[in-house]
Amino acid sequence: MEKNPGMAYSPRRRQLLKAVGSAGLLVFQPAWAQTLPTGYDNRLILIELKGGNDGLNTVVPYADSNYSSLRPRLALTREQVLPLTESVGLHEELKPLLELWNNKNLAIVQGVGYPQPNLSHFRSIEIWDTASNSTEYLDTGWLGRAFEARPVPQQFAAAGAVIGSAEMGPLLGGARTVAIADTERFVQQAHLAAPRQISGNAALTHVLETENDIVHAATQMTGQYDFKTEFPPSGFGATVKTAMHVLAAGFDTQTQRMRSCHVAAMRLTLSGFDTHQNQPGTHANLLRQLSEGMVALKAALQELNAWDSTLIMTYAEFGRRPKENMSNGTDHGTVAPHFVTGGRVRGGLYGQPPILDRLDGSGNLAYAVDFRSLYSTVLNQWWGIPATNVLQGNFSPLPFLRS
Repeated sequence: MEKNPGMAYSPRRRQLLKAVGSAGLLVFQPAWAQTLPTGYDNRLILIELKGGNDGLNTVVPYADSNYSSLRPRLALTREQVLPLTESVGLHEELKPLLELWNNKNLAIVQGVGYPQPNLSHFRSIEIWDTASNSTEYLDTGWLGRAFEARPVPQQFAAAGAVIGSAEMGPLLGGARTVAIADTERFVQQAHLAAPRQISGNAALTHVLETENDIVHAATQMTGQYDFKTEFPPSGFGATVKTAMHVLAAGFDTQTQRMRSCHVAAMRLTLSGFDTHQNQPGTHANLLRQLSEGMVALKAALQELNAWDSTLIMTYAEFGRRPKENMSNGTDHGTVAPHFVTGGRVRGGLYGQPPILDRLDGSGNLAYAVDFRSLYSTVLNQWWGIPATNVLQGNFSPLPFLRS
């Protein structure tokens, strides 16, 4: 089958890919690009807060009396938060993010959600990953469609990398994507797929081509850059460290600049946010891992002279319900705030603060910002890709990027 940079793979080819990926650590989705598009020197790092983060105890409306009424046990007081304004503060475990906030490099987008929300973990994260309406089902991720619309250059190690998970999420589709749990194991396993001569059998030919692409990516991700950055000794810290070592493979130590052999997008995962019971300690630990990991990302990116060319954004399937439950936790909700940071981010509060005296019939908040507006900002302003076709609709970008 002829390689065509503008063509999505057939179901047969996708099934073969799944068979190859299920054999071990690695999932790889090849696509081919012929030209160097503008924009992919700007990279995107997504951080998935898996399970649905409690937004009200992350970006805390501590001055709202409705907040303490809805959460007699879980509400954080003025003394327990890091004030950003006279009415809003951060959970105290997010203290490492204050430097980003004070330097105006941290944007907080409040009230992010979508119409007709679904509160199933599986279905809602599928909506976020595919950028679909809640009533439609798509089989490609929004980043996968973006990379099909404007292919990532072939000289890049891969279009995308998923760190700490085998789920492609937003990268599902026709893009060259690798899933890496550990860089050393990735390289070792990739080398098992040594390049071979192409067979006359069409199905085997595809498998061999895929193995060759894996080796090509692996050889570009074997850099041994010695970071000065101290990565946190947590599970998420290890994920951040792996991601930065993958990116460092594209760093030229002589010119002190990134070469083109890197990735356009990464997705990191921090799990455990489904806090139905005994939330305070669990949530505090997760937010500490998140904030320390984000600060380590900044430090490592600065070492690679890549801070100004990197955009970091959190996302999750949903938030938590405003009213606490009987188990000292929170149940599935509709909206949450999300963080965006990077050297070209215009810091501040965006969106709309939670209106806690106007909950819907299920006791949940109405959304103020459609999550696809975040994606539209990445596509239109960060990469220069028209977002309408990728997102299958018009969603206004947000003004949190500097030129």
